[in-house]
Amino acid sequence: MKTPQERKENSERIIRAKGIGVFEGLPMAPSAGAVRLKNIDEICKRAIAALLSTQIACEISNQHYDKVKFFIDYMKYFQVMDVLNEKEKKLVNGLFQPQDVMDIIWEYECYWAVVWALGLVDDAIQDADQICDCDKAISLVVNCKSYEDFKNACKLRDIEEILDMLDLFYRYHWACVQHRWVDEKCPVGNLNEEIVFERRRGLEWLISEEDDWYDIALHT
Repeated sequence: MKTPQERKENSERIIRAKGIGVFEGLPMAPSAGAVRLKNIDEICKRAIAALLSTQIACEISNQHYDKVKFFIDYMKYFQVMDVLNEKEKKLVNGLFQPQDVMDIIWEYECYWAVVWALGLVDDAIQDADQICDCDKAISLVVNCKSYEDFKNACKLRDIEEILDMLDLFYRYHWACVQHRWVDEKCPVGNLNEEIVFERRRGLEWLISEEDDWYDIALHT
């Protein structure tokens, strides 16, 4: 089991190797014994709900309103209607604002972090320089015949591995915020700030007490 200090030092080595700015004074991630990882059903249902919500958001963005019901029916089929967050509920109920649609389209990246934690995609999420593989993201759900089929394909990663990735994204996020708002000379390498932010949201949710990942404060 890694100590928070060991995890921090490992993240900083990775970040420096990528030519990204490091602030050694950032707080450390908690130890594995200090957090509760959400259970496999919570995580699986959140992944499916997020993926199907992004599909609805994309259809709305493209003004294909006639296709929305198809994905709502999929939500019912996979039994995830009861785990939708507030923005997703607005989308499903037709009470959304344009910003809600854009926010949920970006849930693709939250979802990508969650399915990484479920062992369905590899460590490619670590680079955070290109958007997720949307075709693969969709196929992970729609190729399953049932919720149980999806769950059985998953193998939840160890909490230590999840905390390693979360700590890394926390430090990525600091560099992005520093570059944008404080010192544009702070190097960010090839990081895409939006991708970093959303994947961090997904990773934080895994150990958060919040059910709605939009309620999680993502400070740096």
